[in-house]
Amino acid sequence: MGKLRPGEAKWLAPGHRERPHQLWNLLLLLWTLLNCSWWGSAQGPGEWTPWGSWSSCSSSCGQGLSVRSRRCIRFPGEELCWGNTHEYRLCRLQDCPPGARLFRDLQCALYNGHPVLGPQKTYQWVPFYGAPNQCDLNCLAVGHAFYHSFGRVLDGTPCSGDSQGLCVAGRCLSAGCDGLMGSDAREDHCGRCGGANDSCLFVQRVFRDAGDFAGYWNVTLIPQGARHIRAAHRSRNHLALMVRDGSYVLNGNWAVSPPGTYQAAGTHVVYTRAAGPEETLHATGPTSQDLLLQVLLKEPNPGIEFEFWLPRERYGPFQEQAQALGWSLRQPQPREVEPQPHETPTVLAVIPPRTPTPSPDPCPPCPDTRGRAHRLFHYCGSDFVFQARVLGLLHQAQETRYEVRVQLVYKNRSPLRALEYVWAPGHCPCPPLALHREYLLAARRLISPDGTQDRLLLPHAGYARPWSPAEDSRTRLIARHCPV
Repeated sequence: MGKLRPGEAKWLAPGHRERPHQLWNLLLLLWTLLNCSWWGSAQGPGEWTPWGSWSSCSSSCGQGLSVRSRRCIRFPGEELCWGNTHEYRLCRLQDCPPGARLFRDLQCALYNGHPVLGPQKTYQWVPFYGAPNQCDLNCLAVGHAFYHSFGRVLDGTPCSGDSQGLCVAGRCLSAGCDGLMGSDAREDHCGRCGGANDSCLFVQRVFRDAGDFAGYWNVTLIPQGARHIRAAHRSRNHLALMVRDGSYVLNGNWAVSPPGTYQAAGTHVVYTRAAGPEETLHATGPTSQDLLLQVLLKEPNPGIEFEFWLPRERYGPFQEQAQALGWSLRQPQPREVEPQPHETPTVLAVIPPRTPTPSPDPCPPCPDTRGRAHRLFHYCGSDFVFQARVLGLLHQAQETRYEVRVQLVYKNRSPLRALEYVWAPGHCPCPPLALHREYLLAARRLISPDGTQDRLLLPHAGYARPWSPAEDSRTRLIARHCPV
């Protein structure tokens, strides 16, 4: 008899002791094969091989197709695999050079000079786009009133002259956001392919605030990363759009821009103005920098609707920046506009600056503001100290407005633009500023309670000295003595 060695689970007896186990394994294998229906009817589809690599693009310029394939592996009696053997992906290359022949033109031209409808007659062929099936190679005989279909076009041929779809196996397909032809994948409002709008927030408001005077008013900051931007109103007012450096994209500097598509912050801005009092602004985004939406008021504001989608992580900073009235909410100051007759929607009457009316009484002399103590008081107590050149002045109501070009900034609580307005109280400001002269100015920031006006104010008897190297040195020295 065989013996079992210690620590082993196998008989070391003669071979007949092993046979029952081998027979049992054979029966188990046979039972498994029968239950898996190797010898019976199929119980499901076969299996796909892994996808092959993508082919090169079907076009040498513009857009075309790249394809990959796989094979179905199935045993006798099994069903076909579920799915497609080929998958097509959109590929984009550099734009085709001007004058390049279209892909469909080249396919029609292959039949030029070859007998098609008879052994003797030949024709010259050009594409014909009026046939029912766009993905058939329908070609018109030049000089004749008929066309002929040569079967399907090659894969990757545009469906029509102005279509974004491409022909694939005789069908006109468009690419999803995943790049696959015929895919239903679409970007959500947040810009995520196949997303559910859960990674961004929808901002939708109506701006109704505005004063009684005409001019530019801030509507909203449009932060970097905003998508699907829309603004609309029904009035004779005009929407204006400003980029971060203070330059206008639309309707700036008291001039109305024509309707059309404009480039701003990395996106296309579509500006429309109907024959009636309706104006809209659309942009797909995402914006590459902050934008400032304003309105140029000519009549009372009936309300401006605006909306956009913003990434969740940018919503908090957007709220803080808007409430802080930083650079993004600083605006060119309004000016008086006299009532205008009804005007065409494409022209905005520009009112020339009024020439100052001489006062019947001479302006009284200004107080003496010389001395180190005066310089120290205004430098330390002001929000802005800068060197500027006076470009223009305008007396309006009980104020004087200077237009200045900022040359050098010594102190600033928030960024200054290259061109600013500085306001001084009264028709006889003290000290007065002369045109085309450079001054060293100390200004304060004045914000109205509702946040719609944001001005640089030169106080009465404030600090405004003609700039010189000596004044520059005194200013830099005084900055060291301000209390912390």
